[in-house]
Amino acid sequence: MNARQQLGRAAEDAAAAYLTAQGHELILRNYHRRMGELDLIARRGEVLAIVEVRTRSSEAYGGAAASIDAAKRRRIIRASRALLQQHAELARLHVRFDVIVVSDAGAERPRIEWIQHAFT
Repeated sequence: MNARQQLGRAAEDAAAAYLTAQGHELILRNYHRRMGELDLIARRGEVLAIVEVRTRSSEAYGGAAASIDAAKRRRIIRASRALLQQHAELARLHVRFDVIVVSDAGAERPRIEWIQHAFT
């Protein structure tokens, strides 16, 4: 695993721990389909959170949250549709698309910014 992949893994681990600490049950990680990937899928009550985890080493170019463009949102939505078709028990839940931005992912206490309902 290269340094970039290690940073991404650390960010996902931090985001997963944060969601769990906020009362969410982690359902899946890194759900891959040809049309896209979902980083984290978590549930709290009747809400299913599809979570895109972002991290960047620099805030140049608008920061991590700004990197989720229209094409990326379409890929996330397509992968989410595949997930819900494959897992009928999840399809009855209310779906929300969130973004978790992790700063200093390699630090002992990374900074977390959770953007709920980031897009529809």
